[in-house]
Amino acid sequence: MCKARMVVVSVVVLVVACIVCAQSSNPALPVGPMQAKVTTACTECHEARIILQQRLSKAAWTKEVDKMIKWGAIVDPQDHDAFVDYLSTNFGEDKPAYVAERLAAGAGKRTEK
Repeated sequence: MCKARMVVVSVVVLVVACIVCAQSSNPALPVGPMQAKVTTACTECHEARIILQQRLSKAAWTKEVDKMIKWGAIVDPQDHDAFVDYLSTNFGEDKPAYVAERLAAGAGKRTEK
């Protein structure tokens, strides 16, 4: 009985740790009128970080959205242009390069020896 309880407690701790890690390591997309729809459509297959790292022109975002739709992303045709506008506004070529949170906080810096 004690061994079974230890297994259950271990599993619960592991699940909670995984949830906390997943939430903290997957930043949200910027606030905007299409945030929820873009998040839903895109993060079915990959993390938001993939989008956050991109810096594409409006034409390139159009090709990217079309490609993802062909690969199975569910985007209402009436939302297509709004998706492209949201992505090109927030992740356009004119935006500064993405900096991961852990690097922005100073983690991962090498120290001189």
